[in-house]
Amino acid sequence: MALNGLDINTLDDVEVACLVYALYKRTQQRKEKKKIVTNRRWWVHPLNLKRPQEGQFKVTFSVLRQYPEEFFKYFRMSIPSFDNLLTTVGEHVRKQNTVFRLSIPPEERLAATLSNDCFSEVSSVSAELYTCSGSYTGECIKFLQFQAESLGLPSKIYYMAPKKPVVIITLQGCKPELQSLLLTSHMDVVPVYPEKWTYDPFSAYKDAQGNIYARGAQDMKCVGIQYLETIRRYKNNNLIFDRTIHVSFMPDEEIGGILGMAYFVKTDEFRSLNIGFTLDEGLATIDDVIPLYYGERTIWQFYIRSTGISGHASLLHDNTAAEKLIFVVNKILDWRTEEKLKLSQGMDIGEITSVNMTMLDGGCQLNIVPQELSAGFDVRLDIGTDRRAMEDIITGWCHEAGDGIRMEVFKTNEQTTPTKLDDSNPWWLKFKSECDKMKIKLKPSICPAAGDSRYIRLIGIPALGFSPMMYTPVLLHDHDEYLNENTFLNGINIYYNIIKGLATA
Repeated sequence: MALNGLDINTLDDVEVACLVYALYKRTQQRKEKKKIVTNRRWWVHPLNLKRPQEGQFKVTFSVLRQYPEEFFKYFRMSIPSFDNLLTTVGEHVRKQNTVFRLSIPPEERLAATLSNDCFSEVSSVSAELYTCSGSYTGECIKFLQFQAESLGLPSKIYYMAPKKPVVIITLQGCKPELQSLLLTSHMDVVPVYPEKWTYDPFSAYKDAQGNIYARGAQDMKCVGIQYLETIRRYKNNNLIFDRTIHVSFMPDEEIGGILGMAYFVKTDEFRSLNIGFTLDEGLATIDDVIPLYYGERTIWQFYIRSTGISGHASLLHDNTAAEKLIFVVNKILDWRTEEKLKLSQGMDIGEITSVNMTMLDGGCQLNIVPQELSAGFDVRLDIGTDRRAMEDIITGWCHEAGDGIRMEVFKTNEQTTPTKLDDSNPWWLKFKSECDKMKIKLKPSICPAAGDSRYIRLIGIPALGFSPMMYTPVLLHDHDEYLNENTFLNGINIYYNIIKGLATA
C-alpha cells in the first residue's frame, strides 16, 4: 500500500509507529483549528434565575399541597408519606450550595423523581385525556388559535403551570367599562376504553342518524364549539354588543381544575377580564326540560381509622378494631339509608347528601386479628347541611364506639354560595327572559358533581351550568358517547339568543 508515494510495506515497525503518531498529531491539530471559540454570555441564564420563584416546582408543588387528593393523584402518595420519605432520603440527596450557584433542594429533587421517573405508564394513560394529539400544547392549541384567527378575534394563552395553558378568545364590546361575560369550557376529557366503543372515540364518526360519536361529544367539546359558532354568526351579522365576551378553554377540569380554573381565578390576568357573569356546562336530558345548575354540593372525603387488640384469631379478644369500626360504619350507613329514602320520595340527587363507603383496608393474614382497620367514605353534602355539625356527630359516634377509633378528613372543599335565581340577580333575569321567549323549559338544580364554575362562585361571581341537549341520553364519561348533529346545531340557535341577551346592557 502506498501513502503519498511512500510504500508502507518497506517500513520497519519503528517507522510505522512514527508515521501513525505523526498522522494522529496532524489530525488533532486540524480538530483544534476547526473549534469555534465562543464567549459565554451568562454564568446562569436569566430564565433560570427565576426558577426558584417561578419554576414548575414552585408553582405546582405549593398548589398541590393545598389539595391532598390531587397531591395523591400526582405523586401516588399522600402528603404525610411524601414528608416521611423526604425525611428519610433528604440528607442523602442534598447537594452543597456554592458561591457560583444554588443547588436543587431535596424536596424538589424528590418531587421531580416521583413525577417524572416513576410515572411513565401513568403519563401514557394521561395522554389519552386530550382529544387533540394528546397534549394541550400541540394541535389542540393550534386549532383554537386557528378558530380565533378565522373569526378575526384576538386570543391569549396564559400558563398556570408548565403545560397547563388557558386559552382566552375575546369579542370586544363597545362599552368595555361594563362587566364582561365569560363563556367557559374545558379542553380535557376523561380516558376511554377503545374496545368498548363501536367507533374510534377520537374520530367524531357520524352514523346514518346523524349521531356524532366522540369522547367529549357531550362533555364538553359541543359547548365550546357552540360558543365559537355563535360568535361566528354575530360576526357574519355585524353585531356588536355593549359587553365584552370572553370564551375560555381551560385545562384539567376533569381532574379537579387545581392547575386550571382554581388557579386562574386568583391571577391578575383573570381579574383583568372584569367578569360579571359566567356560563358553564350543564347536562343532557332525555326530554325537553333542560337542567340549569346554579350551585353544587360540597365534597367531603374521610377515613374512619380503628385500632384495637391484636392476637390469634382462634380467641375472642376484647376491644378489637373490627368491633369499633363496624359500630361507626353502621351509623354512617344508617345516615345513607335516610338520604336514599329522600331520593325514592322524588327529591333530586343534587338536593340530598350522597354517602358512600368506597374503601376498606386492614389485616395481614386470616388467622390474625388485625390491630388496625379503616374505612373510607365519599360524601357530597347538600347545600343545607353543615359539614362541621356532621363532623361533630361522626366524632361523637367514634367516642361512643370506644378508645382507639378516630375520624381523619382526607379532603373537603369550601362550600360555595349558590347563584341567586331571583329579581336581585339581573343576569338571571336576562337569561330567563331569553329562555322564555324560546319557550325553553328549565329545571333549576344543584349539580350533583362539581365543575369549574364552583371556583367562579367562590370568588363571588354568579355562574350557571347549561347545555342545550334535549332528547339526548346522558352519556358523559360513558362508552359510545354521542350527540346528534341536529341537537348540536339547535344548541347554537339557543346560545345565539341567550348570549346576545346577556351581552346587551
